Amino acid sequence: MVGMPLRSYARGVVLGLMTLIGVALVAAPTRAADRERLEAFLEVTGFGVALDSIALSAAGAPAMLGLSASDFGLGWTALAGEVFAPEKMREMGLEILGVAMDDEMLGHAAEFYASDLGQDLVDVENAAHLHEDDDAKRAEGEALLAQMGAERVEVLREMNVAVDSAGSGVRAVQEIQVRFLMAASYAGVLANEIDEEMLRAMLAESETELRESLQASALANAAYTYQTLSTEDLRAYVAALEHPTMARVYELMNAVQYEIMANRFEVLATRMQGMTPAQEL
Repeated sequence: MVGMPLRSYARGVVLGLMTLIGVALVAAPTRAADRERLEAFLEVTGFGVALDSIALSAAGAPAMLGLSASDFGLGWTALAGEVFAPEKMREMGLEILGVAMDDEMLGHAAEFYASDLGQDLVDVENAAHLHEDDDAKRAEGEALLAQMGAERVEVLREMNVAVDSAGSGVRAVQEIQVRFLMAASYAGVLANEIDEEMLRAMLAESETELRESLQASALANAAYTYQTLSTEDLRAYVAALEHPTMARVYELMNAVQYEIMANRFEVLATRMQGMTPAQEL
C-alpha cells in the first residue's frame, strides 16, 4: 500500500480517528477479526512495512518548527527512535484494525494481495516505503513521468484517486500539522502560544497549494514505485482498488496511518520539551 508518501507532508488525521473511520466502526460486526489473522494481513498486504515507514517521517518534525535535528542535540535520534518504534506503531495498528476491520474486508484484501499481482505490488511498495531519500525518489519519479506516455500517466492518476477515494489526504496532513504544533506549543517547545483557530485558518488559506503539491508528489511517487510493472498490471490494480470492499479497506488503512502518525508526533512534541530553548514559530 503506497498512497500518499508519508514523509512528504512535512514539507508543506483528518478530524481524528473516530471521525474518519466512524463508518467502518458502525459497519463492523460484533466479532472482531482475531489477532493472528490481522498479523497475517499486515504481512501479506505490506501494511506492516507501511506502518514501520512512519518512523522515517520523524526527520521532518524539526522543520515544522523552523529548526533542524541538530538543534535538539545528541539525544534527538534516540528520542525519535523511541517514540516511533516500529513495534509500538504495529501494536497501535493492530488494536485499531481489530475493532474496525470486519471479516469481509480482511478476507477480500488478503485474497487479492496473496495473488501473483498482489505480491508483485507488495514487493515494489515495500521497497518504496523503506527508501529514505524522498528527494531522490521524487526526482526519479518526475524524470520517469517526463518520458512516460499519456496513457500510463492517466492510469497512475486513476490509481492515486482510488487509493484515497475519500479524498482525506489534504485534511489529514492539516490535522497532523495542527496536532503536532499545538502539542509543541503546550509543551513550551515554542516561545509563543499558538491560537488553534488562527493556525487552522492559515492552513486553510494554503489548502489549494497543498492539494496540488500532494497530487504532484503522489504521481511522482507512483511513477517511481511501479516503474517495473506493466500498464496492464496497473489497470488491474486500479480495478481492484475501485471494488467497494477494497475502497473500505483503504479508507481504514489510510485512517490508521494518519492517526498513528498524528499520535506519534503529539508524543514527540511533548518529549521535545527541555531539549532546546523555546523557539518562535
